[in-house]
Amino acid sequence: MRATVGRYRVTGMLGEGGMGVVYAAHDDRLDRPVAIKTLKTDTADPSSRERLQREARAAARVNHPAICQLYELGEEDGELFLSMELLQGESLAQRLSRGPVSPADTLPIALGVLAGLDALHRVGIIHRDLKPSNIFLTPHGAKLLDFGVAASAVSDDTATKLTMPGTLIGTPLYCAPEQLRGEPIDTRTDLFAAGVVFYEMLAARPPFSGRTVLQVFHAIVNEQPPPLAGDAGVMAFDRVLRRALAKSASDRPESAAAMAAELRDAMALARTGAGVPARAVTRLIVLPFRMLRADPETDFLAFSVPDAVTSALSGIESLVVRSSAAALRYAAESPDLRAVAADAQVDAVLTGTILRAGPQLRVATQLVAVPAATVLWSHTMQVPVGDLFQLQDDLTHRLVESLSLPLSARERQQLRQNVPADPRAYELYLRANELSRDTQQWQAALDLYRECVDEDPAYAPAWAGLARMHRMLGKYLEGSPDAHFREAETAVRRALELNSDLSHAENLYAHLEVDLGRAEEALVRLVRRARDRRSDPQLFAGLTHASRYCGLLQASLAASAQAFRLDPKVGTSVAHTHFMRGDYPRVMEFSAESIPYTRNLALLMLGRPDEALESLESVDTKIPSRMVHYTNALLHLIRGDREQSLAAILKQRDMSDPEARYYVARHLIHLGDSDRGLDA
Repeated sequence: MRATVGRYRVTGMLGEGGMGVVYAAHDDRLDRPVAIKTLKTDTADPSSRERLQREARAAARVNHPAICQLYELGEEDGELFLSMELLQGESLAQRLSRGPVSPADTLPIALGVLAGLDALHRVGIIHRDLKPSNIFLTPHGAKLLDFGVAASAVSDDTATKLTMPGTLIGTPLYCAPEQLRGEPIDTRTDLFAAGVVFYEMLAARPPFSGRTVLQVFHAIVNEQPPPLAGDAGVMAFDRVLRRALAKSASDRPESAAAMAAELRDAMALARTGAGVPARAVTRLIVLPFRMLRADPETDFLAFSVPDAVTSALSGIESLVVRSSAAALRYAAESPDLRAVAADAQVDAVLTGTILRAGPQLRVATQLVAVPAATVLWSHTMQVPVGDLFQLQDDLTHRLVESLSLPLSARERQQLRQNVPADPRAYELYLRANELSRDTQQWQAALDLYRECVDEDPAYAPAWAGLARMHRMLGKYLEGSPDAHFREAETAVRRALELNSDLSHAENLYAHLEVDLGRAEEALVRLVRRARDRRSDPQLFAGLTHASRYCGLLQASLAASAQAFRLDPKVGTSVAHTHFMRGDYPRVMEFSAESIPYTRNLALLMLGRPDEALESLESVDTKIPSRMVHYTNALLHLIRGDREQSLAAILKQRDMSDPEARYYVARHLIHLGDSDRGLDA
């Protein structure tokens, strides 16, 4: 180790990197400790010298407590060096090597980092390489280091000269999508990096990962990070980080100061105390199982068993299970698991096969971590055809254990509940679930659910299934809905009496209350539920619905955003929210109706009647659904047949659903029938 650098007496080595060495030293002239940054002689090319000079110029332009103070840019025998403030403490990278940081402890660090970025940005400097090793934690707060690749927020010819075409500036894990695409950057590029750093602090893992640099690049540009689970403080951070990690810079906070204000407000609302570390939510999809040999008696298990496993796991806070409807899209002989991972944005996939051999079922399952395609476990079991619950129970507990899911006492109790008392009742339940997927089989599904609760009156999921079928029949099929809605409410109340923690029953009840004109009660129910179910996409889909019925359109959009963050394939009614706001292009993005009314109404509002007409003419009007009346009314309206349009829409005039009455009213008024429209 050298004795001096310039006029500074070296007292120790602080660190060494690929380009240079940092020494602890003493300034005898001013009697103070300093840090000296030098370039290695074998790497001191003109580019390296220029980068050191750039770092000095950038640091010299800023005087802020969150920026490491520069004392001098010196030169000795042709060797450049920087003299700067000697900091006491450790780098954030060193701190993270010991594990995650609680929200309460993350907040002051995050605010210090953002204050430093704000100071840089105010003088036109973009850091471009924010990462844990460039953030130093001192007893007095966080300080930013290393401005060697900093660039001007306005223009920087030097930066262009120092960067070869195709060269990446920054550290891949912390680069924003625009950096990776070689597009222009601005101060919001640093906010993306800050979001990555803060996420890593809370979850002890980066939001985007991969086995190779290319996989990391793909994740940053195309994928959404796993949501964070934890207490109110974690969720407050998660909301802010979601914006900071937006793919488009225009969707991020407008400045470091604005992001800091969002964090302060979010944490103040959370009223968090000491806080606990966060956990990145594990995202799982259970694909339909494959029947190795067709068997009419057991073919229903291909969907029903994965669906039952999905339902059993849906109440766990640290896990988001993609819906069975989403899983159906990937049913194939040999699914491409990497493609499934990319499209469904999941971390693990469960696949399985079923083979019947006499009175036994041979079930082979495999849990695979994606996108690496690493097999976490393979398992084969045999169960009697008449004891299907054993299969679901075994798979559920194996998944919990293999994914190392931390379970609360409530969640452990939840997994022990909902056990059918009778194997026959459970088979009826699974068969009813299978039939419920087909509109034409809804009545048959209802009958099987009735048989199930007759067989086992204490089986809560069957009561919830019965309630769901009554609601669907009452809301969407012909006939008076009142009787079905009464039966639905009786059944869902019975389900919740048996198991007050049955997530899908609670969500169903909220939707039913909305149908019955009790949207405020539904909203209160779901908001209370959200305290314990922050990782349930169906709950936020319900909040999307209930908020809109209460006139809270912005809250509806926020709930929808959280639902899609948890599950990009979740079904929500947000298309109606966009329609109510007059944002018809967004309706086109989100409307996925089996009978497309809202989408075609939006096309009409956008002045594209020909497209709407073509779509409406392809609707199967024989489907026994109330929605057909809406589509027929719209079809005849576009064709100019007022009388038929009026006749079709009047068939829906007796609906109790307030939103349905809104669409009826606007249609009647459009036809010039203002009196009946205002009465609707």
